[in-house]
Amino acid sequence: MASAALDLLGSLVLEDGRRWGDAAADFQRWDAEWILDTEPPPYHFLTRARGASKTSDLGGMSVAVMLSQLSHAKLFAFAADKDQAALLVEAISGFAERTPELKAALDIQEFKVIAPRTGCVLRVMAADDASAWGLKPAWTVIDELPMWPETRRARRLFDAITTAHGKVPGSRMVCLGTAGDPAHWSYKVRQHAAEDPLWDVNEEPGPPPWMDPVRLAEQKRRLTDALYQRLFLNRWTSAEDRLVSDDDLAACVTLEGPLPPEPGLGYVVACDYGAKKDRTVTVVCHGEPLTKEYDSLGTEVATATRVVLDRMEVWQGSRERTVPLSEVEDWIEQASKTFNYAPVRLDPWQMLGSAQRLSARGLKVEEFNFGAQSVGRLASALHRLLRDRLLALPDDVELLDELRTVRLEERTPGVVRMSHDSSRHDDRAVALALAAHWIVEQDTGPPGHAEFIESTPWDAAPGSLLYELTGFERMGGSGLTPGMRL
Repeated sequence: MASAALDLLGSLVLEDGRRWGDAAADFQRWDAEWILDTEPPPYHFLTRARGASKTSDLGGMSVAVMLSQLSHAKLFAFAADKDQAALLVEAISGFAERTPELKAALDIQEFKVIAPRTGCVLRVMAADDASAWGLKPAWTVIDELPMWPETRRARRLFDAITTAHGKVPGSRMVCLGTAGDPAHWSYKVRQHAAEDPLWDVNEEPGPPPWMDPVRLAEQKRRLTDALYQRLFLNRWTSAEDRLVSDDDLAACVTLEGPLPPEPGLGYVVACDYGAKKDRTVTVVCHGEPLTKEYDSLGTEVATATRVVLDRMEVWQGSRERTVPLSEVEDWIEQASKTFNYAPVRLDPWQMLGSAQRLSARGLKVEEFNFGAQSVGRLASALHRLLRDRLLALPDDVELLDELRTVRLEERTPGVVRMSHDSSRHDDRAVALALAAHWIVEQDTGPPGHAEFIESTPWDAAPGSLLYELTGFERMGGSGLTPGMRL
């Protein structure tokens, strides 16, 4: 039976037109031989690096089991969420469409696969599905267990799946994912599996041999060290706690104070609004190409972009008085116009009305929606810039203290976000990250109205809002006094 299942798995056609048996690496063959053999341990805990054909192989092995090993049996597949579950069905559907031998052998529905000839049914479910109790599975695959949420419901579902296998003689279960954080509950499952005789454990070092080294290098530059080790080296690694080390932060303090606008530079204005409890912070930043290398013709070549913090303004609300939106909007408008009509980045959930009003005043407003993935990108971008010492910061005690105490927290496996202790804040860090992420992810381009600087100095006229808020001193009506405070 194992031979027939392996032959069927080997005949499946991949996306590039090759058969699985012709393309599979040694570690894929070893896993398949061990799993499809019905005699070895019934439970398997396997980890592979990102891109190592985990979901595809699980789908292929499930097809092989349905068509060559089981009859009128119930099979189940569980994934971290509905989207991941859909990927497993998609993998099976792809094999069925590309492999001539599977014509009419499978009836594929949204979250169910039926093999009419053998009477086997595979149901694909998500980790938040509460209907696992009472199941009697002959075969179960669990996709990306280390990525499952750290909720009581997800853990109870896993317990329901594993205990169900104890009721069915000859049943098999395969957990296949990428190594995660040892603090995640799946690591205890892995530790148990490593010691229990009914479990097989195989953790394949990464990255997979077919991964493009150029793209792999880009991932290493972008991700935190711990996240890169987990995703691409397949190592169980704890997430870094602090956003930045003291040495890296000290190396980024290179500015004496706020900077005046310069014609020709592309700036961005970003705002993190907090009405009462949190602070409201706005920043102005620009990118500064670094020229440390020369090409074959002796021309300087930019090797990286340093993000420069030109200005930062902070408001603190209270229970008795919220931060006036009109005051913040006026500051943003003046900053945008003074700094070459810089685009404005803000959270529409906090400042939807502000976005509309600022757009009506002729500013380019880019809304940044805060979600699990997007806040992860902000945290990763700011962490990387600090780690690589590609931020230019002023010697601002409150800013530096906040950056020093912000933590990187992994509430969703594989996605970091900035966090802080209850007595601390991270509003300055969030505003800075909003601007920095914009600069490193896309070119702000040349300013559209650089001539505005000559006609409208930053401090405007005595008595103006910005003049009163910032305490700026005039210098012959032409601009800013170097080193003036915010």
